[in-house]
Amino acid sequence: MAVAQQPYNGPQRTRLVLKDGSYQVVTSYHISGKNVVYTSAERGGSQEEIPSNLIDWEATERYQKDHAPGAAQAAQNKVQLDPELQKEEADLRARTPDVAPNLRLPEDTSVLALDTFHGTPELVPLAQSSGELNKQTAHNILKAAINPLSTSHQVVELKGSRSPIQLHVPDGPLYIRVGDDDTDGPANAFEVNTHGAKQQQVPIGGSDKSTYVIVRCDVRRDVRIVSSFNISMIGTTKRQEDVIPTTVEMLPGGHWMKLTPKEQLDFGEYALLEILNEKEINLGVWDFGVHPNAPENREAIKPQERKKATLGIRKPIE
Repeated sequence: MAVAQQPYNGPQRTRLVLKDGSYQVVTSYHISGKNVVYTSAERGGSQEEIPSNLIDWEATERYQKDHAPGAAQAAQNKVQLDPELQKEEADLRARTPDVAPNLRLPEDTSVLALDTFHGTPELVPLAQSSGELNKQTAHNILKAAINPLSTSHQVVELKGSRSPIQLHVPDGPLYIRVGDDDTDGPANAFEVNTHGAKQQQVPIGGSDKSTYVIVRCDVRRDVRIVSSFNISMIGTTKRQEDVIPTTVEMLPGGHWMKLTPKEQLDFGEYALLEILNEKEINLGVWDFGVHPNAPENREAIKPQERKKATLGIRKPIE
C-alpha cells in the first residue's frame, strides 16, 4: 500500500488528487472498503466519500511530500535560485503572507477573518452563500441591480438566525483574495440566469475593482436579512444604518485586500458584501457573527512556524 493510502489526520490541510487532475482539499481521510472517506476543508468539515479508484495516489503522495513541514526548506537547499527565480519565489510568498506570528493566509481560500480564541490568533475561512448559492469557498458572482433612489429593502435572505462562523473579537480584519482573474471570468466559466440575475463560477480570487462592505444583518425567526443601501455613499463621511465603516489596504504583491472595521462590531450577525459597480452588487455574501462566548470554529487555521528560506549559492561554471 502506498504511503498516501494510509489514514491521514495531519496537522494541516492536504489534497486528494483525482485522476482527472482535479482535487479535494481535506483535513483527514481513510479508506473504507472501495471508498475514501474524507473530511472536506471546503464545505464546513462535512464527511464525504469518493471511490478510491478515482484517486491518483502517486500525485496525492507527491503533494503531501512537497508540502510536508520542512519540505520547502530542503528543496531550496538543493536548488540554486537565479534572480528571476528569486522574484518568482517572492511572488509565491506574497500569495501566502503572514498576518500574525507564524500565521499566514492560505492558497486555497477566498475570504478569511482574523480571529482570536483563548489568546491565540486564528484565521477563519468564510463560506459564500445566498438564496441561490450553496455554501462555497470559491468566489461566485450572482449579480443584482440596486436602484439608488429606492428605499431600503431586502436583497439577500440567509437561512438560520445565526451564522455557522462566529468570531470572538469585535475588531478583527477580513482578508479577501483578489487579482487572480478578470471580472468576466475565465473561458470555462458558466452562467445561470435566475430571475434576471447572472451567476458566474470563477476562480478563488475576486476582482480588485470591486468594493467590499460589512453590513449588519436583521435577525428574524430562522433567517437573517441583508438589506440594500446607497452605493454612492460608500466611502464618504455620511453614515448609513447597518453599514460598517472600514479601512481598505492592499497587501504587498496585490494578491490580498485587507478590510478593517473602523469601529468595534457589536455582538450580532453580519455579512461581507461585494459591490461590483455603482449599480450592481453580488448577492453571494460571506456571513459571520460576533459572539465572544461561542465555541471555536472547526475550520480555524492555527499558527504554524514557517522556516526562513535559504537561497543556495550558485557555483561557478567549470
